[in-house]
Amino acid sequence: MDDARRFLTDLVSRLEGKPLFVSDELSHYRTVLAELFHKLIPAKPTGKPGRPRKPERVVDEDLDYATVHKSRQCGRIVDVARKVVYGNDQRIDARLANSPSNTINTAYIERSNLDWRLWDAHLARKAPTAAKSKRWLIAKFAICVASYDFIRPHETLSRGSDRVFRATTPAMAARITDHPWTFSEMLAYPADCQ
Repeated sequence: MDDARRFLTDLVSRLEGKPLFVSDELSHYRTVLAELFHKLIPAKPTGKPGRPRKPERVVDEDLDYATVHKSRQCGRIVDVARKVVYGNDQRIDARLANSPSNTINTAYIERSNLDWRLWDAHLARKAPTAAKSKRWLIAKFAICVASYDFIRPHETLSRGSDRVFRATTPAMAARITDHPWTFSEMLAYPADCQ
């Protein structure tokens, strides 16, 4: 729960507005999203003596959150069930129509998790490696993420409608930089700059 709270609080602090949140069925995400996006409705006075009732927490109507449940048999996915937790189907469908994905899924984060496990042995599942220092693991992971965003051109971003390859990184697509960085450029970038 602490990790989910820390992660979502940090994510929400970087956002403008409310995106469509999609996750697996881990209940912590639902709880933390309700904590972050709610209004407190004061309880009506009962006229009876004693402590007044606590205000009721009502989740924001414009919060869109959906989950994906994968059913497996013999290690293979046999069914994928999607469920809208907060929000409504029509609004979520409209958001999906304006996105690269046409359905509620966790494909992007699953792909990122695979990349991180491939690039850092300490994040691999059932591996004999163990990170001995959280501080160094975080630093190494930051280098992996920076490399992914600033150095490594992505095939889907680099090929336009004419199918010509023009090296484009996610940072270039987001207009943060105008060229793919080198490792020297990335490692020499001042850490205190935002």
